[in-house]
Amino acid sequence: SNNNSSLVQYLFYISITQNGFFTTAYCYVSAIAPRHYVRSWLTFLPFDLYRVYVQNLEERIKPEALIEALKSIFSEYGTVLDVVAKTNLRAKGQAFVVFDEPESALKAIEEVQGFELFGKPMRVALARSRSDATVEKYSSKEDFELHKRHRVADKEKRIAAAEEQKRSGAQEPVSKLARGPTGLKSSNPSGPSAVPDEYLPPNKILFLQNIPDQYDVDSLTAIFGRFDGFKEVRLVPGRRGLAFVEYETDQNAITAKENTSGMTLGDDAKPLKVAYQRK
Repeated sequence: SNNNSSLVQYLFYISITQNGFFTTAYCYVSAIAPRHYVRSWLTFLPFDLYRVYVQNLEERIKPEALIEALKSIFSEYGTVLDVVAKTNLRAKGQAFVVFDEPESALKAIEEVQGFELFGKPMRVALARSRSDATVEKYSSKEDFELHKRHRVADKEKRIAAAEEQKRSGAQEPVSKLARGPTGLKSSNPSGPSAVPDEYLPPNKILFLQNIPDQYDVDSLTAIFGRFDGFKEVRLVPGRRGLAFVEYETDQNAITAKENTSGMTLGDDAKPLKVAYQRK
């Protein structure tokens, strides 16, 4: 079928670029076997065709906001089963996005490579290890439990090794699960280019939209002046519903934005739109 033909093409592509040893076998199996049977073979690959590894993310953004942004972007390419944003110090700026189809993951890698999120170009590649979401969806219950036990054991080994290195004073090596191109801009002309307001990088000036007509500088100051580092509110001359709020530091503005974006004002109860100033 057309779907199986598509799978052949993607398997051939990914095997060539990431592990040429599997090229012939996987193209052959996908050509003669039903789609669900081919998926069972994918579990033997040394990487996860369903799971995208994302690097170079803005570390100052809270995990909840980062996960929401990643879901919004990657769901354009298929059904997203899970998004995990790393929060520990060593792994900050990294995340994993799990799709329900390998074609979706590969299409996302092709289109999103170099796309700027919060002012930083994302670097994306297939993950080297399989996610719980992928294994649970496409494996038996016994295989899923075995996968979890292996994952926990591997994690404990890594922690023990890190502790041993720390005690011995050895320098900790830099480890990366996957490596992708490092271009600053997406080379795909059909991919997304303009950065939406909600994904602009943090800075100390906020841009407000949807301000009710009855709200002036004083009423906006009463709202935004509650946060540390507040400097001033500036209405946009000749433009209704728009204003800028300036703070002393980027972090002050981040705190204010996270606590005011979406709040309802005025009789119409329209949600206030708060973004970082576009530079």
